[in-house]
Amino acid sequence: MSTTADLVSLLKTELKTAGITYAQVAQRLGMAESSVKRMFSKSGDMPLSRIDEICRVLNMDFADLARRVADTQPLLLELTLAQEKAVVADRKLLTVAICALSQLPAEEILATYRLTEAELVKALTQLDRIGIIDLRPGNRYRLKVAKGFRWLPQGPVMSFFRKEVLHDYFAGGFDGESEMLMVVHGEIGRGLANSFRERLMRIGQDFSNQHLADQKLPPDQRRPYTIVIGMRSWLMAALAEMQR
Repeated sequence: MSTTADLVSLLKTELKTAGITYAQVAQRLGMAESSVKRMFSKSGDMPLSRIDEICRVLNMDFADLARRVADTQPLLLELTLAQEKAVVADRKLLTVAICALSQLPAEEILATYRLTEAELVKALTQLDRIGIIDLRPGNRYRLKVAKGFRWLPQGPVMSFFRKEVLHDYFAGGFDGESEMLMVVHGEIGRGLANSFRERLMRIGQDFSNQHLADQKLPPDQRRPYTIVIGMRSWLMAALAEMQR
């Protein structure tokens, strides 16, 4: 969440970039330069009305300032338990959340899924309130989660996937065009395990980046694929039962 301090800090940067001095701001606002300096100090207090006035000095509106501050906020690596519960409680909201994480435009979501525009707007508004996206005019949005974002390992969303998605996914033959399934078991040094995990994460990120790059292709030239990448210290029961 953006704070007043974030707004003031960005205003200082914008004034410096525009070459506008505190003396010029003071003149435009009919204030003493010392008062302006005090407002911009770390211990100062700048009311929102003053922020709005300084925005006009910079020829920008408050909404634009707030949007720029939002763009500088740290991205989320994961959601809270409460946020995940809110997402998984509504099937339509979960559908839109998954689409948003894939950065599908609103038009494509409507064309692909049985959602009315009102239902989509409601879901996007909820995702904005939850903190997953920053909703903007025209149903455009900006993700507020990082590239390395993941659902809580034992959280509500992953529980949903384990219960309703994994069986359906692995029930496939994995023998279609460009499909594959490979299960590899082995023992490796502890130090190398993390290296393999990072390489697998890069593969997942490469796939996500290609998905974004191919959004410019017409729909008939794209095909949905889902990659499941996992790695854990584990021995299947059939082998564990045979161990001495």
